[in-house]
Amino acid sequence: MNKINRKLEYALIALKHMSQKIPGELTSAKEVSDSFHTPFDATARVMQQMAQQKGGLLRSEHGATGGYQITRDLAKVSIHDLLEVIEGPTALVKCLHKPLSKEISCDLQETCNIVSPLTQLNHRLMEFYKSVSLKELLIEKAPTLNPTKKQTEAELHG
Repeated sequence: MNKINRKLEYALIALKHMSQKIPGELTSAKEVSDSFHTPFDATARVMQQMAQQKGGLLRSEHGATGGYQITRDLAKVSIHDLLEVIEGPTALVKCLHKPLSKEISCDLQETCNIVSPLTQLNHRLMEFYKSVSLKELLIEKAPTLNPTKKQTEAELHG
């Protein structure tokens, strides 16, 4: 239902790869593309987007031996922050975006009876995305969602 697009996937792949490197070590888009079989052009574009954003997530170094490195603490950057860098302002449905013009963005807008619940759902999802840091998502070991019976017994009995 709520899917992330490929550009965000490529950004996450690049960030996870870069987070496992020695601090200060540069990573090229070609390296990420070759290592994970992502399209070079799309990978290069998202890495460039992450570097060009104000207070950028990445720093770029030009030249033959250039590349990118992470400049911000991933514990202080949420998945919501990354979404906005890659996709711009996000919303579940287009009518929840602040309209750029006075035009109605949906044929049903005048009679729609689900704007309020969708606004609430959108708000809750955005709050959730803001609560998940990139470090938590990419680096720290995620808790097991469905522990096996053996794991549960081991935890109970120590």
